[in-house]
Amino acid sequence: MKLTATNLNRFLFFKLPSAFICGVRVNEITLEKCVVSVKHRWINQNPFQSMYFAVQAMAAELSTGALVMLHIQNSNRNIAMLVASNKSKFTKKATGRITFICQNVNPIKKAIQNTIETGEGQTFWLQSVGTNENGETVSEMDFEWTIKLK
Repeated sequence: MKLTATNLNRFLFFKLPSAFICGVRVNEITLEKCVVSVKHRWINQNPFQSMYFAVQAMAAELSTGALVMLHIQNSNRNIAMLVASNKSKFTKKATGRITFICQNVNPIKKAIQNTIETGEGQTFWLQSVGTNENGETVSEMDFEWTIKLK
């Protein structure tokens, strides 16, 4: 499957239905960045009239993971990937449309190159920043990814 926004959203529908139902959608994916958005609504709210943290985490993880998948696909190697850990920082209520962007691809490129050259697993951190419609940061999510040759 070629990794496009449309194909990733189709993937969500079939393989991650909870993310799809909550409104998580890939808006753009290139070799340099991935943009994922989700709109605050009844199905994804918390008791405080903002977006539930786990919905933000789904969107943020997708923005990092889709980039990893794209770079693995471009390597033409059989590489497994998995989230090892994550950390989050919330700075403002998440209401309206929240857009998560991951655009630091250097750790991905370096880890894939190292795992191909050495045959050893690699770990690296990627960050996704969520902003509201006014451009204000509402959350920052960091994911530690692990990759290894299959």
